[in-house]
Amino acid sequence: MSAVVIRQMADRVADLMEERLRVRGVGLSAKLRKGRRHLPRKVALAATELADCAEKAQNPKLLVQIDQAKVAENYDICVRHLTGVKAVNRTTSLLIGMAATLALGVLFLVAVFIVLQRARGAI
Repeated sequence: MSAVVIRQMADRVADLMEERLRVRGVGLSAKLRKGRRHLPRKVALAATELADCAEKAQNPKLLVQIDQAKVAENYDICVRHLTGVKAVNRTTSLLIGMAATLALGVLFLVAVFIVLQRARGAI
């Protein structure tokens, strides 16, 4: 596996992060700094290792130290996860979560109000 192929893999993962997670930045390392929290731990570690290997691949002496099977495995992990993520689904899930939290807060507030009214003897 050449340095060009490793760089293309890193660029593909970076493009998927920008497309699916809407993370901006130049290169995979910058996008990982901003969007790491949106990835599961296993995928984040794989993407970090892929970014490190892409940087190492620029130096011919370090290129021979790169485990090509591990690079391919990390790439597969990242692509498999990121192709399954859709920005619309993430937004919808976020809105549903916020609505559920708000509804639970209102329900709790009503319950506290009823308990206080009963304690005062108003109900």
